[in-house]
Amino acid sequence: MAYPTPQVTNTTAATFIPEIWSDEIIAAYKKNLVMANLVMKMNFKGKKGDVVHIPAPTRGSASLKAASTAVTLIADTESEVQVSINRHFEYSRFIEDITEAQALSSMRQFYTTDAGYALSRAVDTDLINLGRSSNGGAGTNAYATGAFIGGDGTTAYVAANNNESALTDAAIRRTIQRLDDNDTPMDQRFFIIPPSSRNTLMGLARYTEQAFVGDGNAIRNGEIGNLYGIPVFTTSNCDTASGTAAARVCLMGHRDSMVLVEQIGIRSQIQYKQDYLSTLFTSDTLYGVAGLRNAGTVGAAKSASLFALLVPA
Repeated sequence: MAYPTPQVTNTTAATFIPEIWSDEIIAAYKKNLVMANLVMKMNFKGKKGDVVHIPAPTRGSASLKAASTAVTLIADTESEVQVSINRHFEYSRFIEDITEAQALSSMRQFYTTDAGYALSRAVDTDLINLGRSSNGGAGTNAYATGAFIGGDGTTAYVAANNNESALTDAAIRRTIQRLDDNDTPMDQRFFIIPPSSRNTLMGLARYTEQAFVGDGNAIRNGEIGNLYGIPVFTTSNCDTASGTAAARVCLMGHRDSMVLVEQIGIRSQIQYKQDYLSTLFTSDTLYGVAGLRNAGTVGAAKSASLFALLVPA
């Protein structure tokens, strides 16, 4: 007996197989993440609660031991960082049966890639906005009052004056010194720059020769080279804050400067709506971000390990 045709296969019923959507979206999400790959990440998946409490202990000091005397006791009152899990982003499409029947199979590929990009951009943008609040800055939608301009790394940025300037070698070295002065570990540092600053670096001979090198096979997304031993990443998420002049932020910091807590990782769900003869596709994520060693969020007593430079767009 001949096998009946046509058959409902994984290809013809692709919109009803959420695992395929999920896998493709997660792949696109991970591919487009930049900032989230560089900071501390905590897995809170499957756990209840809306606030995560992270201890923020004060560094102790060693004491000179004198002969025939007791040791010097250390008893600091430790603080904590609270991370609110309040960032819930979703990406949804409502696909009618007629569209599914007539559209090319590449439609699903576009939607999954676009969903992954949109959600990863939301996460990275939240972290960039948090970076703007370093050293007492205003944070989201405003540039840090504690930020310095890219021209020298010592002049404070003044929003009213819009005195941002192009990134220079002097500013980069001065920012590295700020991290060194705060006893920030040498490893796990990063330097995030916008496309405009990458353009600046490519025009300076020293950065295309010895001081700025890349192996051509960057492991982490967005990595374009290594500057004075610090990996450099470029992302368009270093965008212009609303209500300000055309200035973008560069962030130099350490992995422990910020934390990303994920309560719901990237997931996708599909539901058929018979009354509309359509399929509802939604992908979402739930997370929270906070500064750990950032003088603007933890307190001046903590060692700041993140600094912002403002450059032109």
